[in-house]
Amino acid sequence: MKELRNMDRRLFMGAVGTLIPAWALGQPPNSSPRTKPVLPSIKGRKPLAVIGSTYYPLSHSYHIAGRFLHGYYLDGRFHVPEHYIHSVFTDQKPENDVSVPLSKEFGFKLATNVREALLDSKGELAVDGVMIIIEHGKYPENEKGQVLYPRYEMMEQVIKVFKEVGKSVPVFNDKHLSIEFEKAQRMVGWSEELKFPFMAGSSLPFVWRTPQLELPLEAPIEEGLLAAYGRIEIYGLHSLEALQTMMERRKGGETGVKSVQCIRGDAVWNAGDEGRWSWKLLDAALSRSETLNPGDIRTNTSTVASLTIPRVEPIAFLIEYLDGTKGTVLLLNGHIQDFCFAGKIKGQEKPASCLFRLPMPPGAKFFDAQVHNLEKLFTKKESPIPIKRTLLTSGVLEAAMNSNFQKGKMLTTKQLEFAYTAKADSGFLRGKISAQTD
Repeated sequence: MKELRNMDRRLFMGAVGTLIPAWALGQPPNSSPRTKPVLPSIKGRKPLAVIGSTYYPLSHSYHIAGRFLHGYYLDGRFHVPEHYIHSVFTDQKPENDVSVPLSKEFGFKLATNVREALLDSKGELAVDGVMIIIEHGKYPENEKGQVLYPRYEMMEQVIKVFKEVGKSVPVFNDKHLSIEFEKAQRMVGWSEELKFPFMAGSSLPFVWRTPQLELPLEAPIEEGLLAAYGRIEIYGLHSLEALQTMMERRKGGETGVKSVQCIRGDAVWNAGDEGRWSWKLLDAALSRSETLNPGDIRTNTSTVASLTIPRVEPIAFLIEYLDGTKGTVLLLNGHIQDFCFAGKIKGQEKPASCLFRLPMPPGAKFFDAQVHNLEKLFTKKESPIPIKRTLLTSGVLEAAMNSNFQKGKMLTTKQLEFAYTAKADSGFLRGKISAQTD
C-alpha cells in the first residue's frame, strides 16, 4: 500500500509538474535571458552616460539604455555589449519613472544634472561615451505642431563639460538633431571642432529588410519613394531616414537637396497623376507591405483610423535633389502601417523594393539594430553612418514642416545643398530577428 501511495504521488507530480513553477519544487528559477536573466557583470566593460528626457517603460531611454543594462539577442544569440550604463540624468520624472528602481538594481548613478552624469568626484570625465535620448516627455509645441524637445540644449551642456575638462568622447543623439537647421548645424560643428565621433538618427536605417536589399554604391537611382504611415513630424523623420539610406547610394553620391514641398489630401493623388511622384514605384513599395489594407488607397486614407493613428488625410513630402533625382515620402494612414521602399534603377524595368521590418513592442526589437550600431560607435570610436545624413534629414524635415505650415508652398533649400559620401555597409541587420538559439 505504501509503495502504491508513493507511485501515485510520483504519477501525480509528473502530471502536474508542468503546472508548478520550478522554484515551488525547490529548484532554482529559470535563468534564461528570455525569462529571468542573470544581471550581466560590468567587469571589463566601459561606462556610458545617458542624458534623457524621461525614463519610463517602453520609452526610448528604456529600450536603448535597457539593452546595455540587460543585454539582448543578436542573430539569435544572447549578447552583452562591451559598454554598460554608468550614470543616468533625466530631465523629467513622471509617475511611471523606472530610473530610480533600475539604479538600485544595476548600481548606476542617478545624476541631478548633465555635468554630474559625465564627471567623477574629482571633476574628471568618468565615461567612455554619451547617449542623448530626448524623446517623449511633456514639452510644449510650436505653432507648426513640432514638439520642442531640448536636444540641442542638452548637447550644449555636454559640450560645455567637454570643454571644461579638455577631453571628449563619442556622442549619440537619438532621432533628428534639432527642429531648427542652424542649431543642427551647430551640433555637427561641435563634433568637428572638438573632434569626437558623432552619430544621430533613428533605428529605421538599421532594421532588417525583406528582401535584404543593399543598393551598391554608385547605383544609377533615378527616383525613390518611401510609403509609410504615422504623424507628420515623428514618422516623417523615420520615413526620410529610410528613404535617405537608399538615396545616398546613388551615382555621384549625395549632392544635397534643392527644394522640398509638403502637400496633403487630394493634392497628393493629383501630384501622382501629374508624374511628380510615381504610381509604379508606389505599387512596388506596397507589394512589400505586410499590413496592406484591401481596397482603394484613396478611400482607405480618408476614412480609416489605424490603431493608435487617427484618421489623417494622405501627406506627401516631394524632394528634388540638386542632381535632379526625385525622392518622395508618402504617409498613408489607414492603408498601411509599415515602411516600404521602391526605387527606379536605370536600365531595370522592375523597381528595387523592400520592407523595413519593425518588430512590435513591448520588445520593439528594432532597437536591437540601433544598439548594435551604437556599439560600433563606442567601441570603434567612429560613427557607422555619416552624421551629415542626419543633418540632411533634419533639414528636409524642417523644410517639410515649414511647407506644411505655409499650406503646401514649395521651398527652395539652399542650406541643404551640401554633399557627403555613404558608407559601403549601411549597417542594417541581417540574420535572425527572433531569440531562437538553435
